[in-house]
Amino acid sequence: MLKDEVNLMLKDKVAFITGSTRGIGWATAKVFAQQGAKLIINGHSDQNLLDQRVAEIKNTYGVECTGILCDVSDTPALKTCYQDIFKLHKRLDILVNNAGILHDALLGMISSEDIERSFKVNAISVLENLQQAARLMSRHNNGAIVNVASIIAVRGNAGQSLYAASKSAVLGLTLAAAKELAPQGIRVNAVAPGLIDTDLVQALPPQIITERLTGVRMGRIGSPEEVANAILFLSSDLASYVTGQVLGVDGGIII
Repeated sequence: MLKDEVNLMLKDKVAFITGSTRGIGWATAKVFAQQGAKLIINGHSDQNLLDQRVAEIKNTYGVECTGILCDVSDTPALKTCYQDIFKLHKRLDILVNNAGILHDALLGMISSEDIERSFKVNAISVLENLQQAARLMSRHNNGAIVNVASIIAVRGNAGQSLYAASKSAVLGLTLAAAKELAPQGIRVNAVAPGLIDTDLVQALPPQIITERLTGVRMGRIGSPEEVANAILFLSSDLASYVTGQVLGVDGGIII
């Protein structure tokens, strides 16, 4: 059972986290559960893994948790997802736009298929999620949206033009949406993680990781939990007067 429930930062808040069966999304789900949130977690293809994650959240933290299998780049499926959230909770307090993909390629070697898929998942789905979430949040004139961007969107990096472009779109969306939704009591912020120990980084050749670490002033790879804690802050009432901000979680990286 959860202890000291009076002081839980997200007690009874309804939170939807996209791409939350692995990496930063899964770390965020656990941090939110520790703080008393009612969770909707999401995966796009593996029902068994999603069911395992839901069971782990319920058994470990004793909070309400629902899993929704949905490819966030599938617009009709995403609309159904939000209809299910409304039927279940009649509200949404927090959205974390975390789902994303990475295609590294040099300019001249980027396929049109990768361009379309990257923008659909990394940018367009973020906009569509934001629109759906804002409709629910505006019913109560309150809400927090956190978009997971990347330090690459801020600094750029050779071989990652496609990823940088798609994540840069997220930053522009964050700034514009924050201004538009503020009068409705909805805050919109972003985090820009650097080199974080996720499946995406673990898939890189060791020499590439070593090279990238030379630019991290803190001298180490960050953990998903460190990004999750930043997302928690922006989602909580501790950030009640914070909107339109991009919080770097990068260990002082220089690219």
